[in-house]
Amino acid sequence: MEPQESVVQYSRWNNSQDEVSMNVSTPESLGCEQVYNKLWTGKLGISIKVVGGIILFWVIIIGYVTGYYIHKCK
Repeated sequence: MEPQESVVQYSRWNNSQDEVSMNVSTPESLGCEQVYNKLWTGKLGISIKVVGGIILFWVIIIGYVTGYYIHKCK
């Protein structure tokens, strides 16, 4: 097994409130984060979102027109 990286941060804002946050990263989560960052950020991410929006628009329009003609009252 590979060792896990962990980061523990402790901060005290005032006497009555303590905050502890812990971040543990595994190789699997790093791979998912890399894929997510590559696909949804930057120029590639913007182009994927634009193309997805155009496809969704046309699917909705085609579905509406098809449904209109199929369910049209005679």
